[in-house]
Amino acid sequence: MSVLELSGVAKRFGGSVVLHDLDLTVADGSITAVLGASGSGKTTLLRLLAGLERADVGTIRIGERVVDDGRRSVPASRRKVGYVPQDGALFPHLRVAANIGFGLTKDRGSTKEREQRVGELLELVGLTGLGKRFPHQLSGGQQQRVAVARALATDPEVVLLDEPFSSLDATLRESLGKDIAHILGETRTTSVLVTHDQDEAMSLADQIAVLRDGQIAASASPRDLYQDPPDVMTAAATGSLNVVAGRISRGRGYCAIGAVKLRAGEARPPDGPCKLLIRPEQLAVQLSAAKGTARATVDDVTFYGHDAVARVTLTDTPETVLVRVGGELPLHTGQEVWVGVTGTARAF
Repeated sequence: MSVLELSGVAKRFGGSVVLHDLDLTVADGSITAVLGASGSGKTTLLRLLAGLERADVGTIRIGERVVDDGRRSVPASRRKVGYVPQDGALFPHLRVAANIGFGLTKDRGSTKEREQRVGELLELVGLTGLGKRFPHQLSGGQQQRVAVARALATDPEVVLLDEPFSSLDATLRESLGKDIAHILGETRTTSVLVTHDQDEAMSLADQIAVLRDGQIAASASPRDLYQDPPDVMTAAATGSLNVVAGRISRGRGYCAIGAVKLRAGEARPPDGPCKLLIRPEQLAVQLSAAKGTARATVDDVTFYGHDAVARVTLTDTPETVLVRVGGELPLHTGQEVWVGVTGTARAF
């Protein structure tokens, strides 16, 4: 069963079209990351799902209910949707427990039952014992955990997360993201995460939907979208890449680096000129000549500790490519190296 479905959704503000003819399906209990550049309409999409904006046309369905059909819209308070904004948006004058229990009205049980629910959520998000603190007494990561607990308090059918880790430092962003994804998975909560961070989308989501030009350009699992993107722009949205001029002959690709195996099972272009998509980690660097390699010169190296990315120019052509290598490989500007392709490439 798909718990969330958008079909033909469009939204404009004045003369500006933000979303148009947008289709998206999110499976029950899964996390979908909507990946797009700043200004691509990600937050507008979330606001439509939450009921904070109304669609101009199209249908939004949550479970068995149509919550927006372009004519009638179910109010936000009746959609059973939890919302986690970028900055958490906690009430500064309320303690943590009161923030989490804010949506637990009297019709949701006795005071004792509501307090028990808050206690369960504090434990779930790893904040047991901190219910009496005020938001300013928590770290940024703890505040976001409170925001997630508040979103889960009313047992929503869908939780929406609007770049909730963007204000955190890199290390905390990664660890908190994994923790929140684990919590959402443990509670089987269907979730939509909007982000412009490729790594965040790849590591946290069951499905990535690439938002481009107001539409979902592609949607698939992170692995499928990374390895078999439908076009070059989608490939670029999911990670670094090289687009190398080549040709296809008898089912095999050829480029300035040499012969390249093409990915099996895909609809390949006919024999003739093509573009080969080769990820930086698919290029192997040798410090001496070897069979199946092409000579190149290192233009620059960006060191990340665990690995490094080198930009190299092939000697026999002006083509420049990115190569990802282990951090222990000592490369430097101006160095002569030999580059070969490992694995298979995608042809366009």
